[in-house]
Amino acid sequence: MEIKKNTFKAALQSGERAQIGLWLGLGDPVCAEICAGAGFDWLLIDGEHSPNDVRSILAQLQAVAPYPAAHPIVRPVSGDVNLIKQLLDIGAQTLLVPMVESAEQAKLLVSAMRYPPHGIRGVGPALARASHWNRVTNYVHEANDQMCLLVQVETRAGLDNLEAIAAVEGVDGVFIGPADLSAALGHLGKPGHPDVQQAIEGAIGRIRQAGRAAGILTTDDAQARRYLSRGCMFVAVGLDGNLLMRATQELAAKFK
Repeated sequence: MEIKKNTFKAALQSGERAQIGLWLGLGDPVCAEICAGAGFDWLLIDGEHSPNDVRSILAQLQAVAPYPAAHPIVRPVSGDVNLIKQLLDIGAQTLLVPMVESAEQAKLLVSAMRYPPHGIRGVGPALARASHWNRVTNYVHEANDQMCLLVQVETRAGLDNLEAIAAVEGVDGVFIGPADLSAALGHLGKPGHPDVQQAIEGAIGRIRQAGRAAGILTTDDAQARRYLSRGCMFVAVGLDGNLLMRATQELAAKFK
């Protein structure tokens, strides 16, 4: 059995077409499977702000697996090395790690996603879904090349160190977190504030100049298209819970 190729990473490297994604925060595998067939390039399984743990993330990875066009990305609650090991072993190939503020932190994350001698990832393929329990006979020698690390910059310190973070070998993309960034800039709950938007667009340009893929999340269609026009290569354009909230609210309002 051959190792699964990371199509999302390949798409970022080619730069031929921006990857359009959807955020999964409901923590439910049935919802994840419904969204996997919708036509998105990637789905973000959120473990930071959503009620997910390793087992529920596993269930969603299994639900999405029959839909190879929709690449699953996992956001852990933090960049904990031991948690990263577990997420990679259950089959995640792409991680989006929140609150990255320095090149040193980014280097540790890169190392956590790679087997020795290039990193510190613990070796246990016989127990790992990622290797199909050793059915992928060459997994430990090929896995490093399929790992994709996206780091999330969303603080003043992260912005200050953006070029150094993006320059770290093994960082495949830099994601701008608009909610936390707006709070860090003194505009809590107002990601559309001109100061925040100026910082975001400036960061996109700096990420691109560093030769990395830039990404972001927005539920505003006009903003999404503007970020894409600025060169963002992976953009999430909605959240499952938000879509359900709006659709159910609109339906109820039609009859009341």
